[in-house]
Amino acid sequence: MSIYLSFFNLKGYTPQSFIGLKNYINVLSDTLFPKILLNTIKYVLWSLVLGYFLPVIVAIMINEMVHFKTGFKFCIYFPAILPGIAVSLMWYLIYFPDGGGLLNMLLQMIGLPPQEWLQNTKWAIPLLVISMTWKGMPASMLIYLASLQGINQELYEAAIIDGAGILKRIRTITIPQISGVMLLLLIKQIISVFQVLEQPMAMTSGGPNNATITLSYLAYKEGFEYFRVGPAMAIGNILFVILIVFTSFYFYISRKVDERL
Repeated sequence: MSIYLSFFNLKGYTPQSFIGLKNYINVLSDTLFPKILLNTIKYVLWSLVLGYFLPVIVAIMINEMVHFKTGFKFCIYFPAILPGIAVSLMWYLIYFPDGGGLLNMLLQMIGLPPQEWLQNTKWAIPLLVISMTWKGMPASMLIYLASLQGINQELYEAAIIDGAGILKRIRTITIPQISGVMLLLLIKQIISVFQVLEQPMAMTSGGPNNATITLSYLAYKEGFEYFRVGPAMAIGNILFVILIVFTSFYFYISRKVDERL
């Protein structure tokens, strides 16, 4: 229905006249569109830098633990069960720009001036990605942990007999054994982060100076703030085309991983 309606001039959700690709042309010719697309790509890149390897590291640490393993798993998974908006508001208060923000309170304790965290166009996206990673990492960690526990322990025993240390065991046994799952979660993370909406909406409203607005947030603003339903659907369909490529690759890799298992 969205694809169909995107080719019409709409009054609400009622087609008025057929306009072909005009909604798409208007969206793509908007001077803000390249910047917003670049913002979305930045989210993805920063999420890979800050959050891709973290769940792997945490899963390996928990897998190597002997005592309190269940307690640590619960503590680390706890952010994943919190409501997304509540997490965003909590991190907004952490980044609050004046002396009432948690980070600025810590800075003042050591004699440094408060900083404008989310108001800094260079650091706004990385700071938002940190909050996203805190909430999203635990689910990936559990998947990695399950994969680690499925590795044949005889491989580790043979490596220990050969004198391999823990780093060498991770490099030669652990990583190769879970490489398929790592690739699957890489694609899944790209798909998920490409649709980011909640964090910039709740924490920055797309600012400062449109530095944190994403394609999903732009579609939301077009449809529910500016009431331009046609362009909103056009943006959604453009996002759909981009993500369907990653999704197709995800299912292809998933089938290959299942065949290996």
